[in-house]
Amino acid sequence: MVIRAVTFDVGGTLMAPWPSVGHVYARVATAHIGFAADPERITRQFVSAWRARGEFDYSREGWFDLVRHSFHGVAEVSEALFTALYDSFSTHDAWRVYDDVIPCFEALQKRDIRLAVISNWDTRLKPTLNSVGLYDYFDVITVSGEHGHNKPAREIFDATACALNLPSSEILHIGDSQREDYLGARHAGFHALHLDREAQTSGAIASLEGLISHLSAQNNHSS
Repeated sequence: MVIRAVTFDVGGTLMAPWPSVGHVYARVATAHIGFAADPERITRQFVSAWRARGEFDYSREGWFDLVRHSFHGVAEVSEALFTALYDSFSTHDAWRVYDDVIPCFEALQKRDIRLAVISNWDTRLKPTLNSVGLYDYFDVITVSGEHGHNKPAREIFDATACALNLPSSEILHIGDSQREDYLGARHAGFHALHLDREAQTSGAIASLEGLISHLSAQNNHSS
C-alpha cells in the first residue's frame, strides 16, 4: 500500500468546540440578551437537535433552525443574535485543536505525504482553519457547502482525489464518522481509518497517533 496523501475530516477529528457548543453560544448570547444563558441546557438541546437533523444541508438557513432549537425556552433568536452566533464559530476562540494534530501533520510531512481536508461544512471552514492555525498545512480543502455534495457521497471524495491529482488508491481518509468518513471513503476507493476519540468503537483508532502507527505498520509489512 502506497499512501501519498491523507485527507482529514475536521469537526471531532482535528478540532472541537471549546469548551462546548453551549458555552460558545451562551457567551455570545449573554452579551446580546443581557442575562446569563445556561450553557449546559443549550448544549443538551443542540445535541438533541443535531441528532434529529436528518440530511443537514449546512446552509445558513439550516444552521438558523438548529440554533433556534438549541435556544428553545432560553431566548428568542433574532437575526442579529444568530449572525453573532454564526460568526463566532469562524474564530479561534470557539475551537480547540486536539493536541495530537500538529505532531501528526509534522510526522506525515516528514514522510512526504500530502495533507488535505474533506469536510461537511459551510463557507466558514477555510477562515476558521486559518484562524486556528491549520490552513497552511493543506494542499486541498474540500468543503461540502462549496461542492454541493456531503459525505458520504462519492462525489466529494472524487473531487478531492482529482484536486490532488492522485488515484483514490493512494489516498487514506480519516474521520470520526463511521458512515460519512470510513464507509464513504471506502466506497470511493480510498483507504480509510475510523477515529473514535472516546475509544468506544471496535476497530477504530483513539488518536491520530494511531494513524502514524498504522502507516508505519503498513510500510514495514510492504518492505
